[in-house]
Amino acid sequence: MNENKNVIVAQSGGPTPVINNSLRGVIETCKKMPDKFGKIYAGFHGIEGVLKEELLDISAQDEKEIELLKNTPAAGSIGTCRYKLKSAQKDDSMDTANKVGALAKKKGLDLIATGIPKTIDNDVGDSEFQLIDHTPGYGSVARYWALYTQNANEENMGSCPSDPVLVVQAMGRKIGFIPAAARLADPNREIPLQIYLAESGLNLSELADNVNDQLKKAGRAIVIVSEGFPVGNIGEKKDLFGHTEYSSSEITVGQIVTNFLNKVGLKVNGTARGQVPGTDQRNTIVYASNVDLEEAYKVGEKAVNIAEEGESGYMATILRKESGNYQVYYDKVPLEKVANSERAFPKNWITENRIDVTDDFIDYAKPLIGEAWARIPIENGIMRFARFKPIFADKKLDNYTPEAYR
Repeated sequence: MNENKNVIVAQSGGPTPVINNSLRGVIETCKKMPDKFGKIYAGFHGIEGVLKEELLDISAQDEKEIELLKNTPAAGSIGTCRYKLKSAQKDDSMDTANKVGALAKKKGLDLIATGIPKTIDNDVGDSEFQLIDHTPGYGSVARYWALYTQNANEENMGSCPSDPVLVVQAMGRKIGFIPAAARLADPNREIPLQIYLAESGLNLSELADNVNDQLKKAGRAIVIVSEGFPVGNIGEKKDLFGHTEYSSSEITVGQIVTNFLNKVGLKVNGTARGQVPGTDQRNTIVYASNVDLEEAYKVGEKAVNIAEEGESGYMATILRKESGNYQVYYDKVPLEKVANSERAFPKNWITENRIDVTDDFIDYAKPLIGEAWARIPIENGIMRFARFKPIFADKKLDNYTPEAYR
C-alpha cells in the first residue's frame, strides 16, 4: 500500500446507538498511522455525499468533538442515507461497499474498500454465526428492550385492574432478535410476558387466544409484538430498498393488535393498551451497552488495520471465542459473502408454543447488554454530543446529480 492514503468514511441505512464509536475507532486508528493515512473525510449523508462530492473534513475537527463521538448516538455527526446503488442486493450497506470496491478494481483505481458492520436488527451475516457473531448496535437495543420491558411490567402490574393488557411494538421487519430481547428482562419467566416474533407463524386470532389464556392465569399480560408480525394491510410505505417503513405506514402493527384484542374481548375486566416506541430504540444513548460501545470501537479499529494491510473487499467482523466466559476476537470476512448472505433467527431459539424464546437465546444475548450504565457528559443539564464544524473539502468535479434523484 502506498503511503498517505486519504480516507473516506460513509454510513448507510438505519443508525445505531454506537455507530459513532465505530467512526471514532476509524478516526483515531488512522491518526496513529500518519505514515500510512493522510486526510480523513466523511461522505456527508453516506454514499450520497460521496456521489455529490460533499466530503466533510474530519481531520479539521477538534479533538474534543472526536472524543465525544464515544457517547453520541445515531448519525447526526456525519449523516446516513438509504440510497440504493444499481442492481438488486440483500444486505444494503455491505453490498454498497462491495460494489464500490469492485468498480474501483474494474477501473484500475488504487482504492481499498472495507466494511464495518452495524445494524440494530442483527441480521447481517449467516444463521450459523460463522461470518459474524453479532452486529454492533444490537447489544444496545437488546439492553433497551430488557430495561424497557422491566418498566412496562411495573406499569402493567400497577394498572392491571383497568388496563390488564399492555401491547408494545418492537422494531424488526422480519427477524426476531429485537423483540426477543424483551426476555432478557425476565430470564426466570416470572412476568406474564408473551413475545410474538415475525417468524412465529401465528395469526391475530391465535394471539388473542394466547393472551386470554394468560389472563385466566395471571390476570394481566404484557405482549411484545414485532413490527413484522402478520396482521394484514397496514397501508405500508416502502423505502428505495423495498423495506417497509412501519412508522410511516397508515397504521401500526401494535395498534392493530390492541384494537383486535379489545374487539374480541378480554377474559377479565378492562382493556388492552398499546405503545409503539419508535426510533428512540436506536438513538437513546442512555440505554447503550458498554460492551457494545467497546466492540463498536474495536471493529472500526479492525477495519483500519485491514485497510492498512492493503486488503480490499473485506468486512471487519466480531466472532465469539469458544470458551465458558464471553470473549470475542476481531477478524475479516469477504464483503461478497456478507453482501449475499441473509441471517434468520434460529428456529430452535423459538419455544414450542411460539410465544417465547429459549434459554439458548438468553445465553447468546445476555453478555451483549453489559452490566453498567454508559457515562454521558452533561453540560447545562443536557447531554453533550459531538458537533462537527461544517468544513468540507474543495470540490474538484462538476456538480453531479445522483441517478436516483432524476
